Amino acid sequence: MVYTTLAIVFAGLAVVSLAGAWLARGKRGTLAWATAAAGVAAVAAYYHSFWVTVLCGLMVLWALFASANFMNSGWRMKAGVALYLAVFAAISVYPTWHDEVSCAVPEGVTPDDTCPAVLNVMEPAAKAKALEEWASGAAGVKRFLLSNIGYRMVRGLDLKGGLRLVYTVDVEEAIKDKRDRYYDLLRAQLAKSYGFVADDDVPTVAQLQKLDDFVTIEKSRDDSSELVLKFNNGAESKKHINDKFLVQFLRELAIVRSTDGTEVRFRIRNSVESAVREKAVTQAKETINRRVDGMGVKEASLSVRDEDIIVEIPGEDERAFQEIRDIISQTARLEFKLPDDAANFFQKVHTSSDVPEGLEWETRNVPLGKGGGQQANYVPILKKLEGESMESALKRMKDWAATLPVEKDHEIGFGKEYRYNEKKEQHEVAGWAGYYLWSKAELTGDMVRDAQARADQRDTGMGGWYVNMELDAKGATIFADLTEAHTKERFAIILDGKVESAPVIQEKIGGGSARISMGSGGIQQQMKDAQKLELVLRSGALPAPISPSNEQRIGPSLGADSIDQGMRAALVGGSLVLLLMLVAYKRAGMIANIAVTFNLFLQLAVLTMFSASLTLPGIAGLALTVGVAVDANVLINERIREEIALGKSVRAAVTLGYDKAFSAIIDGHATTLISGLILAQFGTGPIKGFAVTLIIGMFTSLFTGVVITRLLFELWIRGRRNVKLGIS
Repeated sequence: MVYTTLAIVFAGLAVVSLAGAWLARGKRGTLAWATAAAGVAAVAAYYHSFWVTVLCGLMVLWALFASANFMNSGWRMKAGVALYLAVFAAISVYPTWHDEVSCAVPEGVTPDDTCPAVLNVMEPAAKAKALEEWASGAAGVKRFLLSNIGYRMVRGLDLKGGLRLVYTVDVEEAIKDKRDRYYDLLRAQLAKSYGFVADDDVPTVAQLQKLDDFVTIEKSRDDSSELVLKFNNGAESKKHINDKFLVQFLRELAIVRSTDGTEVRFRIRNSVESAVREKAVTQAKETINRRVDGMGVKEASLSVRDEDIIVEIPGEDERAFQEIRDIISQTARLEFKLPDDAANFFQKVHTSSDVPEGLEWETRNVPLGKGGGQQANYVPILKKLEGESMESALKRMKDWAATLPVEKDHEIGFGKEYRYNEKKEQHEVAGWAGYYLWSKAELTGDMVRDAQARADQRDTGMGGWYVNMELDAKGATIFADLTEAHTKERFAIILDGKVESAPVIQEKIGGGSARISMGSGGIQQQMKDAQKLELVLRSGALPAPISPSNEQRIGPSLGADSIDQGMRAALVGGSLVLLLMLVAYKRAGMIANIAVTFNLFLQLAVLTMFSASLTLPGIAGLALTVGVAVDANVLINERIREEIALGKSVRAAVTLGYDKAFSAIIDGHATTLISGLILAQFGTGPIKGFAVTLIIGMFTSLFTGVVITRLLFELWIRGRRNVKLGIS
């Protein structure tokens, strides 16, 4: 209904403006502009394009105002800009005003269905249906605006409260990662020491396996920081574990030899272990912070306590909170590993009777490399039971896999298994499939330089989504060498310990580009998964897994008294400044006060469009910009006073006053802007909120202090004799 009305109104304005342009030749330019804007607005309303309708509709208002007969055309054009911004700001701020003022009903009174307290507890389907009806304009102007304007300014944690999440970083896993890197390095160096590989070459799997005849390297089960080397005889140990060999290890590893020399223990030093723990927590905090910022969450607060990371997020939207939980908790540990398809490991265990419920066996043809043809391999498929979650099914499969005789340099990976649902005509997750993998990660996520979610538009694609990754220089070189060496073999892409895909390498892949497909689920779900994965990959993988240890809803951190006092201080301070201007400069002071009020209104509109969270420091920033804006008007008024004292007319005094004050105004705003930019760059939480408010205030106060006041001065003095401004 609203869109239909708007389409008719703007179509009518287009016709009237066109007729006016034909009849009034002197105003043909502005009326032609009004005609074009009204025509576009009418078409946009017909096709239910909200923002195009608003922007072009306001442009009609601007053009018609500029074509009026009072003042001069330059003044009308600049005043039209102010009118355009004022109405646009009012439309932008309205939903926030509605949520904060109209919905603030007394206790015991139920707010209407447009208020967040009612909307957020509705069933998702019912809420979506209601919002769709409102957005179409069938439920009135109020609901039409609320549903189409998606941004709101909300109170921050200190004013309203929100959600507190506590995550514990598994620092032991970070230590294990470091130990595992030394495990690979020790094996490579021993292979070179025994002469199985040249010093400048990277050992192959076959060359590393030759070591088993002379020495075994074990990862201690009891100590996550220890490696144990067991030689067949002590002489071999002394020959190969010598001073030259140990140079690259003793800085971070301590070494203990057995009395007979057959056993050598390497252990990560305590100082290094402490540094790894501290670094893991710090990196986890920085990564989570980037993810939260990437989601557009404003004023989120992050802090560290021992091995815990505390995240506090303002607001009350439970669905938004759930999305934040999902993004934060995703470790994004990305690894590329080679499957050992030639071993056909599962053929040896498929006859076992001790298998979990729902486990089935399938044979699938897998490629065996250049000239190797294909081989029918057994694959375990564990289908989830009725009512069972995927995580529960994965745990059952992992428990079963732990009982299998896996070789020490191998592991079993798990990837989602999809089945086609004929009723829904789409693939759905049915369970988990097993992969027999080499345990060494050939590539890791720290080599990913960039990631982007994209729709698959290839002729051979299924119209799904994938994430394209760009590797850094080191990763690109390794990836090119690996794909060349393992052409016609599979390459498993593993994210957070789960095999996302295992594509066949068709040829050498240069350029450092790789992709992760989003499976065979629904297109919308694939798109959401791809966008989430893009965010976590671009923000970086967590250095260690994190687990939620506590969650609670929190109230305003400052308390009601502090909030009231802070708000009262800001209002009293701002009011006193405005009163002082009125007393000191009379009518000119009134003009300055109008501009300052408009400045605050524009600031709130800009903050609202960014969905900012208003905190007490943000309110302090608003109060400070009142002083900055008034300072500009003080400079202008004093210059005008000086010119009047020199005998200039009011009109000449106003013109010269603005010209002479402009450079000082620019200097004052520039220095404050630089301070705000520094605070925004290096500050966190409330400090950054204060800085952002201050930066926005500098631009709006410059506009209102110079442009708006000048327009009001010109309106006041034009065509009048013996005008008094009250500042002589």
